[in-house]
Amino acid sequence: MEPQLVHSVTDSVATVVIRNPAKRNAMTAAMWRALPPLLDELAADPAVRALVLTGADGTFCAGADIASLQGSAREAQGLAVAAEEALAAFPKPTLAAVRGHCVGGGAQLAAACDLRFAEEGALFGVTPARLGVVYSASATRRLVSLVGPATAKYLLFSAELIDARRALRTGLVDEVVPEGELGDRVAEFTRILVSRSQLTQAAAKEFADGRTDRDAYWAGQADAGGDTAEGVAAFLERRQPRFTWSVPRSG
Repeated sequence: MEPQLVHSVTDSVATVVIRNPAKRNAMTAAMWRALPPLLDELAADPAVRALVLTGADGTFCAGADIASLQGSAREAQGLAVAAEEALAAFPKPTLAAVRGHCVGGGAQLAAACDLRFAEEGALFGVTPARLGVVYSASATRRLVSLVGPATAKYLLFSAELIDARRALRTGLVDEVVPEGELGDRVAEFTRILVSRSQLTQAAAKEFADGRTDRDAYWAGQADAGGDTAEGVAAFLERRQPRFTWSVPRSG
C-alpha cells in the first residue's frame, strides 16, 4: 500500500489517518506536503466541527521517513514545520489519538494538536539528537509550552522514549486509557466537542495559543452570533442548546 493520508468525516468529526505500514507510519515528503492542503479543505467544510489525527495499524507515527533526509535535511524539516504549523492553526478543536510509537515527527504532529489521548503502551520520543538534526524553534517552543523547559530538555537532549503514564504526568498527554478503549473514548469525547459552541472553542483556542489582538473581533462575533443567547435560553429551558455560529471560511 502506498504511504498516504486517509481522511473521512462522520458525525461532524474529521479523522485523518497516517498510513505507511511498512515504516510504522513514518511521514514521507509527499505526506508532509499533503497535510496542509488537506487541513485547509477540512477547515473550510462547515460539516466539520472537530478533527482527530491518528495512525493506522496500532501505531501513531514513527517520525519522518529517514530516506527523506538523504537529500536536503533542511528541506525535509521545512516540510515538517509547515505541516505542524498548519495543524496548530486549524481553527477547530484537534485531538491526537495515539497508539504505539509517537516519535520524532509524529510527536511533533501530536504536540501541534490541541489535545492528546493515548492508549496504555504508547511510547513518546523527541529524537532529533539521534540524527544530529536541529529541532525547529516553533516545535521546541510548542514542546516547552506543553511540558515545561526541564522535561523538554530531557526529551530533546536524550532522545529517550517515555511511556504514556510519564507523558501524562509531564503534560505531554491529556488522558491515558486502557488498551483497546481509545477508539471508544475518542468517539465519546468528540461527541462532547461537537455539541459545544464553536464560538467559545475558536476564541478560546486563539487566546490559549497566545493571540492578544483579537478581543474586539471575538466580542463582535459573540454579539452577532447568537450562541450566547441560545446557550442561556437552553439552560433556562433545561434542553440541549442548538448553537449555530461556525468558523468563517476566511478565518
